[in-house]
Amino acid sequence: MAAHCHYVPANTVAASPAATCRVEPSSTHGSAMSVSFGRKLVPKRARDEEDAHAGSQQRCTYYRKSVVAISPKRSKAVESQVREDEPLLADKELQAVNMLVDLFERRATVSFYEGEPLQALSTLAYSDTYHLQLSAATAFSEISEMDTRPVTREALEPILYLLQSAHIDVQHGASAALGNLAVNVENKLLIVRMGGLEPLIRQMLSPNIDAQINSVGCITNLATAEENKMRIAKSGALLPLTRLARSRDLRVQRNAAGALLNMTHSAEHRQQLIGAGAVPVLVELLSEDDPELQYYATTALSNIAVDDSGRQLLWDTQPGLIDALIRFVDASTIKVQCQAILTLRNLASDDQYQLQIVAHGGLDSLLPLLQSAYDPLIISAAACLRNLSIHPDNEQPILHSGILPCLVDLLTQSGNEEVQCHVISALRNLVANNDADKTPFAEAGLFDHMKAVLLSPDASDSVVSEMVAALNVFVLDDSLAPYILDGGFLELLIPLTRSPQVELQYNACVTISGLAGKAGEAADRLVQVWDRPDGGLQSYLASFLAVDEGMDPVLRSIALWTVTQLLESNSPDLVNLVTSHPSIIKNIDKIASIGSLSDSELRNSAYTTDSLVGQRMSRAFDDAYGVDPENPDENEDDIYNRMINLAQDVISLVHNQDVWRH
Repeated sequence: MAAHCHYVPANTVAASPAATCRVEPSSTHGSAMSVSFGRKLVPKRARDEEDAHAGSQQRCTYYRKSVVAISPKRSKAVESQVREDEPLLADKELQAVNMLVDLFERRATVSFYEGEPLQALSTLAYSDTYHLQLSAATAFSEISEMDTRPVTREALEPILYLLQSAHIDVQHGASAALGNLAVNVENKLLIVRMGGLEPLIRQMLSPNIDAQINSVGCITNLATAEENKMRIAKSGALLPLTRLARSRDLRVQRNAAGALLNMTHSAEHRQQLIGAGAVPVLVELLSEDDPELQYYATTALSNIAVDDSGRQLLWDTQPGLIDALIRFVDASTIKVQCQAILTLRNLASDDQYQLQIVAHGGLDSLLPLLQSAYDPLIISAAACLRNLSIHPDNEQPILHSGILPCLVDLLTQSGNEEVQCHVISALRNLVANNDADKTPFAEAGLFDHMKAVLLSPDASDSVVSEMVAALNVFVLDDSLAPYILDGGFLELLIPLTRSPQVELQYNACVTISGLAGKAGEAADRLVQVWDRPDGGLQSYLASFLAVDEGMDPVLRSIALWTVTQLLESNSPDLVNLVTSHPSIIKNIDKIASIGSLSDSELRNSAYTTDSLVGQRMSRAFDDAYGVDPENPDENEDDIYNRMINLAQDVISLVHNQDVWRH
């Protein structure tokens, strides 16, 4: 596709609102958020797959034996066991037990992570007596269920010791406590720094389901911290996590899928997951009935689709992926719908997926979502359509799908900035795709809606910038330019040439130059705006051509090209206005007569061109000055030389017409 067609993709972003990389993908556009499992302990007798989704935080299922040897809630059987063991306990251990029984009676006012309470728990943890270790582990799990403050190494050491116990019950309590404490960012880092990963991985490898639940849930929480991700990847945890995502136990599956999702936040970790064989497992999870698994899998796949290599791997190995995602779009929970669409959006960064999504009925699924009352669904659908609209072969299917009127209406109906930006970019792509008649866009009310947005005081800077960038493309189309000229857009564009936003300023200037190229057909419209509003067209041109003012040479070149278009319009009124202006032609003559560029005042007065490198004006400009749209990289000398050539051409044109007034 030619660069001057200005195709605008929605960036691949890590999908949101779930565990996303740079989405990030969403998007793939793209902010990072992680699945963080909350402090939830579920006794074995209550295996009801309890979960509580709160915003972006997904609670993890932990397992805890219903044996509490310290709590006042202990059973008679436990009391009897402690009495039987009492003759065998050291005095220090008996004192610790008695102290903790008293402390648990008023636990709401006690800090168990420091001082004598911690010493008492540590005494039980380091005891050789199984029941005391179990009591310590269970106490830590209960305490951490209510209190997840940042803790010290001294508080974590007995828990990590218990995690390596030979008794599975003790391991359960310790891993539940670590999982609870790992909700806190500082604790996440400290647990890993103190070597907590190795014993957790050993528990993951256990055939015991309950050990798997707690250990995987804890690693899921630890994986929400960026510093931990590399250590987790290098620890050997990815292979067992991938295997456990296929577990027959739903709780293990959820925790493992959440951990895999949290490891998709960077390109390096995504590659490590791919190496661990996670991609086919994640795709398999799409066929599960559980919405949480669907959510984690679609979000993780969306993040993997942020990378070129990830998309190619999915294309080469997962031929049924698009159909599965479209099924989620049609019938699923809202959060899974959003993630499925965002995955389609990221995949649609590639031509092959752009065509496949449309061929497999994706447009029929997107249309109802664009008409939804729920902004996240509209945003996701509009972003996906923005990428689908890039491919020229998709233009006609999109127009025939009935989506065009919906897109146009969304420009003013939606008060969401993100929706408006995606929609206008999709419309821009569709117009740029080919030279077919574009009057259906105008007939759908496109320009009325655009003008309403540009006139609105509530329109954000980003929306206005996208609108003007779209006008820059629309004006190149002969069937649309008259609507822009007659619609009063010149009056809106001229003030924007002074915008402090460089991209907005650039697009306003280029659009005006494109309209100047139509001056032969609508000279009267340009004459009307010569001195109004805000000084009009003449004020814009004079200020951009003033030699003694710093001006980006790209913007100055646009002003020179605009003057060229006006002089070639064959409109006596326009030619007279330009040539009789007190400074426009005189300053152009100064620019044209510059000698050495290396020491010229013009170069020294201009500000950096970095922000406009690679920008294009129009097909006519590219053709006239030999600009290769496929090779946008130009050095500073090229830009300055082209500017001087433009100025010289203007002076030559004036002399040839014999109209320059000295």
